[in-house]
Amino acid sequence: MQLAAIIVSLVLTVVGVALLARAIGQFVRYFKLGQPVPAGTRTDHPYQRSVTLVKEFLGHTRMNRWGIVGIAHWFVAVGFLTLPPTLAQAFGQLFQADWVLPVIGGFLPFEMYIEFIGVMTVLGIAVLIVIRLLSLPSRPGRKSRFAGSKSGQAYFVEYVILTIGLAIYVLRGLEGALHHVDGYEAAYFASYPLVLAFDGLSVGTLQNLVYLVAMIKIGTSFVWMIVVSLNTNMGVAWHRFLAFPNIWFKREADGGTALGALQPMTSGGKPIDFTDPGDDDVFGVSQVEQFSWKGLLDFSTCTECGRCQSQCPAWNTGKPLSPKLLIMSLRDHAHAKAPYLLAGGGTTMEGEEKASAEALKDVPAAALAEAGRPLIGTLDAASDSGSAAGGVIDPDVLWSCTTCGACVEQCPVDIEHVDHIVDMRRYQVMIESSFPSEAGTMLKNLEKKGNPWGLAKKQRLEWTKEVDFEVPVVGKDIEDLSEVEYLYWVGCAGALEDRAKKTTKAFAELLHIAGVKFAIMGGDEKCTGDSARRLGNEPLFQELGMENVMSLNMAFGEETDDEGNVTEETRKPKSAKKIVATCPHCLNTLGNEYPQLGGDYEVIHHTQLLQHLVDEGKLIPVTPVEGLITYHDPCYLGRHNKIYTPPREIIAGVPGLRNEEMHRHKERGFCCGAGGARMWMEERIGKRINDERVDEALALNPDIVSTACPFCLVMLTDSVNGKKNDGKAKESIQVVDVAQLLLESVKTPLDPAGETESEDAPEPEPVK
Repeated sequence: MQLAAIIVSLVLTVVGVALLARAIGQFVRYFKLGQPVPAGTRTDHPYQRSVTLVKEFLGHTRMNRWGIVGIAHWFVAVGFLTLPPTLAQAFGQLFQADWVLPVIGGFLPFEMYIEFIGVMTVLGIAVLIVIRLLSLPSRPGRKSRFAGSKSGQAYFVEYVILTIGLAIYVLRGLEGALHHVDGYEAAYFASYPLVLAFDGLSVGTLQNLVYLVAMIKIGTSFVWMIVVSLNTNMGVAWHRFLAFPNIWFKREADGGTALGALQPMTSGGKPIDFTDPGDDDVFGVSQVEQFSWKGLLDFSTCTECGRCQSQCPAWNTGKPLSPKLLIMSLRDHAHAKAPYLLAGGGTTMEGEEKASAEALKDVPAAALAEAGRPLIGTLDAASDSGSAAGGVIDPDVLWSCTTCGACVEQCPVDIEHVDHIVDMRRYQVMIESSFPSEAGTMLKNLEKKGNPWGLAKKQRLEWTKEVDFEVPVVGKDIEDLSEVEYLYWVGCAGALEDRAKKTTKAFAELLHIAGVKFAIMGGDEKCTGDSARRLGNEPLFQELGMENVMSLNMAFGEETDDEGNVTEETRKPKSAKKIVATCPHCLNTLGNEYPQLGGDYEVIHHTQLLQHLVDEGKLIPVTPVEGLITYHDPCYLGRHNKIYTPPREIIAGVPGLRNEEMHRHKERGFCCGAGGARMWMEERIGKRINDERVDEALALNPDIVSTACPFCLVMLTDSVNGKKNDGKAKESIQVVDVAQLLLESVKTPLDPAGETESEDAPEPEPVK
């Protein structure tokens, strides 16, 4: 028995280690296929990145959002990393059954730790297995977050862990029996029942059992290593290694998610200058090797847990997009195509083949076939999965995304789904001119009129005629913004869309009541470019953005040189350039993306300023607004900019309102369907996202549905009105912005000059 155990274990060990070394080499070569990233963007602040990694792993900060799943996974992960000494001991036990590790073997704290972690690993993986079995993909509809995951691989990994954990537990019992443990000992506090069970067996029998179980433990471990080494696209196994670098190299060194700003377009690791692009610049992603090395790392790290899928508004309304399946498709395609690329395959900018037929003669036929597939293209109808022919990503998948960020927010290994989707959109828009036709109208309007509706710029100021107080305009009523405290960036929707204009007028009136000095732009400003950028038209975004930055800098009293850069003599600190916006999309673009274009401003949302004014006593809600209210979190206010509290505090301060949260709120809030330029595209597949969200709201039977975004206001209002017409919603239900609610409650204008300002209320925190 002993000799057989030694031979089997050593053979599997040698083969496993050799294959693992080969697999690691394959990963290194594979990741090098990706494009470089701008210098320093993934390696800055190494200490902070290391702290983030430790926090995310030891604290399981992202996993623990799901309660028992996170706890169970923590013990499994810690067990995997800290139980290798038991593997070393098993090797020793092949040669001497009662062998113990030197130094730490017999050390009570170590023995107790092994007992505890060993048992908790078994219990943890058992919990995860039960959770998977209770969420089988066979469940009707799209309820299972594991739908589409490679279940066979997952079961293999889970049962391997369970087998190893049980082997450790049995070996502990055998060790106790061999060492003649008499009575209960702390070192065997968990395995003591097994010690008693084995007590009484002969020494020879105990030794043979040790050889057998040690072989099972070692053999299972290295069979696992062999299997995963032969399947480098087995994310459910490889994530336990790749998650560490993927978290360390994440976009934000401080641990923030890859939301908020989109990254500038790059080619060869350098930002593209759209005023004078290089001849060899690559626009967007049309081949998997055009993703950065971090993108390829992202794809390989996916563990197929389906958290992103469970939160995705597109997937939850019957559309083909699943963030998980998208990442899995890119991963499998990249790994299948890798042999072709490593042999020198690929095409030049002119579309010529890089490698000769001679260089590609040894490339497997499957890799050559994979290389012939377009990255974006309709799947082959004759294939169940599309793997045999057709595109890797179906166009309907690409254009279903609302960029809401739910996938990025939920991913436990920090995959940057939205950035990858937008990179693929960029190529489709800029090179192929292939995108939903309705979005073309929006782009033309932006190019010609500077707003998505194509209205004349003079109409931007029409709303000011509908209020009974003066609204100062920069360049007309005041010379520059040094005369006021805030620039109110009204935005296209707030100035041109009838429903959103109600928010604009309400907010402006509240500022007037509170005595806040503010001004607006004169109508020459243009759309911030949010929709254009997220659709994929980066040059148009940059054009609109640079024009706005020049106008804003001039309005703040800064002068520019011949190259458009602010002169040092007139440059003002960020704190002196305050902007307040009612649109979260404008907020995000102005505060997070315009710094990429030379515009650095202190930008806050109107709910932040309003709550500050309430705290200061400059706005006092006194008139009751009766009814049950539920608040909808705008994605670009909440997930993208982490602003959840101010709107809720305002609602809580209005007398008479009874607030009740929808099932999905805050970090798990559900999109309205307008983001990612979807505002301008028709929904033809599945249920409308705004209808799904409104159904959630109506389940509470509210009197008021409130939000803090003009896009959300439009989408929710459209759905509510449709349901009123169908008799599915009561006629009295209202959809309003938080500012409208507050204005309704703030009955008596205060005299700013006669009020004593409170110094206790902190300034609202701007977007960073």
